Amino acid sequence: MTENEMLQAIYSDMQNMKNDMQEMKTDMQNMKADMQNMKSDMKEMKTDMQGMKTDMQGMKTDMQGMKTDMQGTKTDMRGMKTDMQGMKTDIRDLKGRVSGIEMTLENETNRNIRIIAEGHADLCRKLDEALKVENEKELLLVRTNIMENDIRKIKDKLEIA
Repeated sequence: MTENEMLQAIYSDMQNMKNDMQEMKTDMQNMKADMQNMKSDMKEMKTDMQGMKTDMQGMKTDMQGMKTDMQGTKTDMRGMKTDMQGMKTDIRDLKGRVSGIEMTLENETNRNIRIIAEGHADLCRKLDEALKVENEKELLLVRTNIMENDIRKIKDKLEIA
């Protein structure tokens, strides 16, 4: 092999190496871009994770609040139970009072109303009798008036005649 051929072979190898290096450089730039994208994605994931952490903290606070509310509800339920027992007692008392009022209405008030109504009916009958006499009296006065006029007319005619 001659020097020229050797140089040509070295040059050809160098060209191949240069091409390989160029490809490696391109691959490295692509890798660098991919790494940048991954870094950006990781930042987004970190932000998302931070948001999730905040949300989880909020949920934890909400759960704690719900737990407190449940304890308050438990206390309220006990109070309601006491209130319900009081209401039952009040209802029993009211039933007793209503029964007493019903008995009073049936036994006393209704009888008294009946007695008063009977007395009223008697008064109405007596008033009707009194008015009947008064009506007859008025009729008699009207008749008397008419007769007096008739007598006056007769007297006037007798005097003329």
